[in-house]
Amino acid sequence: MAIKGLHVVPSGGQWAVRRSGASRASNLFATEKEAVRNARERARSESGELYIHGHDGRIRERSTFGHDPAASKE
Repeated sequence: MAIKGLHVVPSGGQWAVRRSGASRASNLFATEKEAVRNARERARSESGELYIHGHDGRIRERSTFGHDPAASKE
């Protein structure tokens, strides 16, 4: 099963939280801090991934909650 991803992206003067592959935001927030807090809590509860984008659209930060398949096995 694929890990669920949540993206925090700028959206018309606000910040949106959007699921990977979705065309519409699931939530809008006035500040980036509020959007990141909401998305981080959701990603943690769903054992998913969080991607935080900058104003240029590029991924600035990535966090994985739960099992990370890319982690090295020791």
